[in-house]
Amino acid sequence: MQLLTRVYPGAAAALLGGALLLGGCGGNAGSDPTPQPPTAPPPPTTAGPSQVALWLTTPDKTALFSKQAVTLNFKAGTGSNPTIDVDTTRTYQTIDGFGYSLTGGSAQLLNQMSAPNRAALLKELFATDEGHIGTSYLRLSIGASDLDERPFTYNDLPTGQTDPTLARFSLAPDRQHLLPVLKEILAINPSLKLLGSPWTAPPWMKTNGSYIGGSLRPEYYAVYAQYFVQYLRGMQAEGIRLDAITLQNEPLHGGNNPSMLMTAAEQATFIRDHVGPALRAAGLSTKIILYDHNLDRPDYPLSILLDPEARQYVDGSAFHLYGGSISTMSQVHNAYPDKHVYFTEQWTGGPGNFAADLSWHLDNLIIGATRNWSRNVLEWNLAADQNYGPHTTGGCSTCLGALTISGNAVTRNSAYYTVAHAAKFARPGSVRIATNLPGTLPNVAFKTPSGQKVLIVLNTGASQTFDIRYRGQVVTTRLDGGAVGTYVW
Repeated sequence: MQLLTRVYPGAAAALLGGALLLGGCGGNAGSDPTPQPPTAPPPPTTAGPSQVALWLTTPDKTALFSKQAVTLNFKAGTGSNPTIDVDTTRTYQTIDGFGYSLTGGSAQLLNQMSAPNRAALLKELFATDEGHIGTSYLRLSIGASDLDERPFTYNDLPTGQTDPTLARFSLAPDRQHLLPVLKEILAINPSLKLLGSPWTAPPWMKTNGSYIGGSLRPEYYAVYAQYFVQYLRGMQAEGIRLDAITLQNEPLHGGNNPSMLMTAAEQATFIRDHVGPALRAAGLSTKIILYDHNLDRPDYPLSILLDPEARQYVDGSAFHLYGGSISTMSQVHNAYPDKHVYFTEQWTGGPGNFAADLSWHLDNLIIGATRNWSRNVLEWNLAADQNYGPHTTGGCSTCLGALTISGNAVTRNSAYYTVAHAAKFARPGSVRIATNLPGTLPNVAFKTPSGQKVLIVLNTGASQTFDIRYRGQVVTTRLDGGAVGTYVW
């Protein structure tokens, strides 16, 4: 989590409202200081059964990812309204999933809930049937992130000691909270995709001997490669398979606690000569994903992909948007179209502004990242308490979770709904399909493995009526300004 590099509208406005006891997907998410008058949902278009289902979230919270009792049917004709054309004959990337970072702090808060309340909440988050949002992808920290209550790695030693054989490697720090919660989640959704990212190597491997900053000492490159092997094998022994790893969270930001610097040249060497061969020799199919930092530095992943020996081990590149433009993902994709791109982190600044946060994240991440070839979108992070904790000393002190958890009380914040609008319907294996971008209606569409069409539309302007055209027929609908609708047929 890199702070103070990007501020978007609403990142630090509006007080967080009171917590809500555990409930369903349409629960309260807090209150804005200047409530807007309620607005009516889109009116029925015709009587009878509806061909198109609409799930709606409005900026005034009169609808919170709720299925609308409206009839939306396709009819012959061209229509006179702004029109979104959905074209299933033009396809793009396959989707791996939508979700969050399950930080150690998130797991701690979940694990401290009562067993019945935690079970109900995890089912709400990860089950895929009616009434649940179907989160399909999680990012884990390999060791601590700054949203753990303290920094740690899996091979911490007293000052002056080293362990080049990793004899004292242990997943013990994760056994109290993370592993039990993750196993409970995987029992609900065994196909959930997992990405692991380290915030630092063990301090004894680093140039400064600290959790904060410093670089990996060259004499420990091979040892650190085996650290990844041990981690992946240890997780497998727990029944947990990671789909992918990145090699360093925010490698150009050494001021977080924990953190570690890693230049592009260093990462290329590490992949080419050490971690790539080590994973291959161990028979591990876990993907290696480059970079994991801001979109203002595409030269970092591109310079590594330029090296054919390193490139053979690499699945793709991962990005955050605290700097740069989301369109840069397409630049990296277009340079190496056989390598994938991923969106792995974006925070919401507390206390948050529900309307502004919902709009910005839908526009830039759910819509923007996927329209620029991303196979996933991950929000930072799943849960925090009412004081934005737990976090390390010097870690993010204003990161608003998708959930605010206080005991058994749960408040659903903007990132919960941002992810829900995509995760529930654009299931893993869905393929992005072509749409146009009329006026103030940014959107993205997918075709699911079962053949359903999913269209996510954000209205960034005033309330307006518009048409959705598919195979020469149109359905007419309306969204209030700032509202987001997911249309499924």
